[in-house]
Amino acid sequence: KSKVLEELDDKSTDYAILSHRWGTEVSYEEMVGLMKMEEQERKEVTHRDGYQKIIKSCEQAKKDGYKGLWIDTCCIDKRSSAELSEAINAMYRWYQNAQVCYVYLNDIDESVFPTEQDGKWVKSNYWPEWFMRGWTLQELIAPKQVEFFNKDWVPIGNKQRLAPTLTDITKIPRDVLAHGLAGKRLSVAQIMSWAAYRETTREEDRAYSLMGLFGVKMPMLYGEGKNAFRRLQLEIIKETSDHSIFAWHL
Repeated sequence: KSKVLEELDDKSTDYAILSHRWGTEVSYEEMVGLMKMEEQERKEVTHRDGYQKIIKSCEQAKKDGYKGLWIDTCCIDKRSSAELSEAINAMYRWYQNAQVCYVYLNDIDESVFPTEQDGKWVKSNYWPEWFMRGWTLQELIAPKQVEFFNKDWVPIGNKQRLAPTLTDITKIPRDVLAHGLAGKRLSVAQIMSWAAYRETTREEDRAYSLMGLFGVKMPMLYGEGKNAFRRLQLEIIKETSDHSIFAWHL
């Protein structure tokens, strides 16, 4: 019997993880209380795009033989600031330790991955919107295996095969896409440059979404605005003597 939500050890469990652009999602609280809801309320939740995304990604993980699937929308109890802070600080590790990351691109209709810019994505630099979001940067770099799906959950390629196009889109070197950041002699400014044109809903997340890439941790203080990036710089300075950090601001 499968469990809806269960705490697992990311170091000893084979699991898949989802990366996606948020829309009408289902929260942890709603997922836990789904079967206790009145029929009309439950129907509203299960008809959301976010719920169908959970079902489809679970089906894919089961098909691929994984014991679990982690999704940021419903696996973090965001009512708890302590749990949210812990999750954000552990996020890079969770993506890194996943056996595979499923990237769901809800704005691709075709059954092939785009190889050139298209006017239908004019609001996101002519590429699918996923590539312009702040959090998805680490979600592309950290996992060993990344598989892309279109809006109908048709597989349209993986990180290895699509590396030349992904480098064109993101400016991330192919060696980093293939093997991650470990052992690479990259300047702080170079890593920061990959995030330059990416956007986040909350201003603070522009800084928080970069912590894992620099291997630093810090408490979440939503409401601090631009000070989040200053705190990030201070944490990075503690870990490196690379002065290129002073030439960069988001």
